[in-house]
Amino acid sequence: MIARLTPQAGWPLVVGLLLVNLVLGLVPVAFVIATSLVIGAVPDAVTGGRNSPAWDRLVVSFLVASSIFVLQQVLAPVQVALGELMRRRVDGNVHERIMTTALAAVSIAPMEDQDALDALKEASRGIDGSMETPGMACAGLLALVARYTRLAGFAALVGVSVSWLAASALTGSVMVFRYGNRGGLRKYSAEWGKSLPNFRHYLYLRDLGLRPEAGKELRIFGLVGWLVDRYEGVYRTWLAPVWRARRRIYLVPYLGYTALGLAVAVLVFVLVARAGASGALSLTELALALQAIVAALLLAEYYPESDDVTQLGMLSVSALHRFARAAAAYPSAEMAATGAADPAVEDQTGVRLEAVAFSYPGSHRPVFEHLDLELEAGKCTAVVGVNGAGKTTIAKLLTRLYDPVEGRILFGDHDIRDFPLDRWRRQVSVIFQDFVKFELTVAENIALGAAHVPPDPERIRRAAARAGALEFIERLPGGFETPLSRAYVGGRDLSGGQWQRIAIARILYAADAGSRLLIFDEPTSALDVRAEAAFFDSFLDLTKGVTSLLISHRFSSVRRADTIVVIEAGQVVERGTHDELLAEGGRYERLFKLQAERFTERTESW
Repeated sequence: MIARLTPQAGWPLVVGLLLVNLVLGLVPVAFVIATSLVIGAVPDAVTGGRNSPAWDRLVVSFLVASSIFVLQQVLAPVQVALGELMRRRVDGNVHERIMTTALAAVSIAPMEDQDALDALKEASRGIDGSMETPGMACAGLLALVARYTRLAGFAALVGVSVSWLAASALTGSVMVFRYGNRGGLRKYSAEWGKSLPNFRHYLYLRDLGLRPEAGKELRIFGLVGWLVDRYEGVYRTWLAPVWRARRRIYLVPYLGYTALGLAVAVLVFVLVARAGASGALSLTELALALQAIVAALLLAEYYPESDDVTQLGMLSVSALHRFARAAAAYPSAEMAATGAADPAVEDQTGVRLEAVAFSYPGSHRPVFEHLDLELEAGKCTAVVGVNGAGKTTIAKLLTRLYDPVEGRILFGDHDIRDFPLDRWRRQVSVIFQDFVKFELTVAENIALGAAHVPPDPERIRRAAARAGALEFIERLPGGFETPLSRAYVGGRDLSGGQWQRIAIARILYAADAGSRLLIFDEPTSALDVRAEAAFFDSFLDLTKGVTSLLISHRFSSVRRADTIVVIEAGQVVERGTHDELLAEGGRYERLFKLQAERFTERTESW
């Protein structure tokens, strides 16, 4: 997997770093040869004096060894710099893939699947908050070239100077150590993966103590001590199994690897000592063999530039693949219809849901089994019901975040699946309960309601005025150009009600830019009673001539709608105007009066 990822850094960089690592692998071998020649030349140079040929050979050998040492010091930072460049390029590409994969699904289903969402978060965390990233893994893989080139070179020196039996035993010993090291790291990584649920709990508690919005209640309710105890407990629960696994993985096996390494080292040194004692080795050959053996044995150690990063650095890529597989299980591709119908050219028309059945992916409980609902053209239809009745699900179906399992949704005479997805969504604008608070300027936050057209300052201002946001916007230091976050210079935070007015302005801007179906899902949940009443007093004027759907659990909020629909257990149980439904004396009448009584009681208590 790492080898397939590495070319994303660009072949010139890959080849350049590969050559640098190859040279860095050969340079220590050449240094051992040069220093052995220096050692071997010392006796003759001392005997012959400074003007002897032996002295000249000593000087030349010393200069060569010094040059090789300098070359190694020069190439080491070059290796680090090129590795860092590779890390940035590869990590940048992987980060882009994470964003692309996350946004590629036209359905919202993968983002509401907890397993898929966990994989996506792990992939992102592996890039942004990890010491081991995919880019580091690619650089670490190429760094192994230097290590194993050295091993091959030192083994060759031992084979030439002592025996190939000694060279083979030495190489085998080093590789056994390396196998044990990598195998232990793989097992440890698997144990680490098992600990991720506890790790996520640990991160939640850690972040909870650092979040400003949680700070007030933690202190007021006296929860600081509880949080510290809970944090420490989860920390131990997370790491205790990992520590036990680490002892099991590394302790006993490494005793065996150490014993084997010592035995092989003793064997090789005995062979060298015997050859030296018999006079079969010159001083140069003896120095060569001893340096090569020690240097080769040192290569059995942990490689900090490669081992952790090549094993752990690809976790984010693996997590990304898991998310991609989970996303592929949902019918996103089929949703991006290639139909030639264009909703923009349809005459003013309403929307009809006919015999719609739907259940969320992975759930066996149907939200709707046979839902029939009509949104009349140019009028406001309100949908009310208790929590869990499926009101927000209707908004998701109309915006094609999901498609019905059965039945169809018609816009005029066309099934909305006949329209290209992007064109259909340009005709629909929605404000959800959990609308996005973009850390952008006021103008940008509003203009995103119709991102497919160039921002129009006049329309932006008009939408803000209609949403009742113009007054507080003009009080901001930069007006419409004020960033809506204190994280930016000149930025400001807004209250919940002010943010809701910005979101309402966003949907009204979309309507002004041509959206023909407006969906308001609890649009006033953060407004106070007076502001909410004022909004709904003008609501029909704001949406006049546009087909709109108003979703609410507050019955008093929808009384001015042209048509009110009561949904219960996934079915339309009542339909009519406010006065008609009150006259029927059914569910709407009972729930409306119940809410009105509670409001009256609270008002009287004030």
